[in-house]
Amino acid sequence: MASATADLELFVREGLLQGLPRSDIQKSMLDAGWTPEQAKTALGAFADLDFPVPVPKPRPYLSAREAFLYLALFSALYLTAYHLGSLSFDLINRAFPDPAARIPPWSPDSMRFSASALLVGFPLLVFMSWFVTRDLLRDPVKRLSAVRRWLTYLTLFIAVAILAGDLISLVHSLLGGELSVRFILKVATVAVIAGSILGYYLMDLRREERE
Repeated sequence: MASATADLELFVREGLLQGLPRSDIQKSMLDAGWTPEQAKTALGAFADLDFPVPVPKPRPYLSAREAFLYLALFSALYLTAYHLGSLSFDLINRAFPDPAARIPPWSPDSMRFSASALLVGFPLLVFMSWFVTRDLLRDPVKRLSAVRRWLTYLTLFIAVAILAGDLISLVHSLLGGELSVRFILKVATVAVIAGSILGYYLMDLRREERE
């Protein structure tokens, strides 16, 4: 596949060198059986500039520094989201106890640990977000970081999976007639946390595409 992509980009480069319109080059690729996405990607490898020779665009890259920054950022995000949900669940269980439960489903230690994790994780998340955003503003090419893209789409996948599971649990309880205020609040908590993460990174990807 890598060889085929290289051959296609070489074809595009030769066509641009000969002064052929980009639309004609794209049409020839489609006529030869390449998919529209493959043709668009091959053409997108070269900037649409008025220059005697084709100018390549920056490509996704991988560096140890970028890997560290984004792993720290997303680790702080996961830590904050998990313990925010855990603390919210403990507060809900405390406010709406289950009369049938012999042992309370919350404990002061659990709440204290979640609060401690949030006091560390949330400031770290804010700092890493600010630091990474500053880097992107200084050098927009860093948006092509392969680590950033992989972790972003992984986060979107996790958020969608959690939202789907949340909705399934809600429908299952609704059909079984087992809805309670405690359960509804927990479902809403998960939906708000996962939905906020999903919405933020979807908007970030759309903004990136526009830029």
